[in-house]
Amino acid sequence: MVRGDIKLDLLHAVLQIAMGWTNSHLHMFLIGADRYSDPTLVDDLDWQEEDKDERNVVLSKIVASGVNIFGYEYDFGDSWTHVVAVEKGLPPDPDSKVFAECVDGARTCPPEDCGGTGGYADLLKIVQNRRHKEHKSMMEWLGGKYDPDAFDVEETNRFLRMLKWPRTSVSHLGKMIEARLDRAGRVM
Repeated sequence: MVRGDIKLDLLHAVLQIAMGWTNSHLHMFLIGADRYSDPTLVDDLDWQEEDKDERNVVLSKIVASGVNIFGYEYDFGDSWTHVVAVEKGLPPDPDSKVFAECVDGARTCPPEDCGGTGGYADLLKIVQNRRHKEHKSMMEWLGGKYDPDAFDVEETNRFLRMLKWPRTSVSHLGKMIEARLDRAGRVM
């Protein structure tokens, strides 16, 4: 759940925290025929002239235009694609300090750079089979432990509350991610 007056760059930060990712890759929002991303994170060769700056787009304006379902892609190599659905618009509460809250979740997010859906399926087979020839090296790569069924709503919300409203910087997001990984005993 997020405030309607959130901009897409902060929504990206919320998604990174909620998913447990490390903001190590490029991302984009796909809204209708338009692509939105952060031009400060790409070089001139990656930035397409038709791309729009996510830092200037407010979620409630997207919904007001008639769009309540759109795409979010993270890590163009692994290509983690998500469908973002705005289920309900609530009146803004100017006194609320909460701008993002995780209401539910299941399972640990796939780790960074595991190779997309196919690589993640292979990873799960390897970590669940102690006799697999790659089990030891994979567990070392994962930081020594990995429970694909773990998810902690309270922990996610604790880190979401640390994000700064109405904007968060890349360095601030990095600090939140590092703290979360340290707490989980994972390496970045």
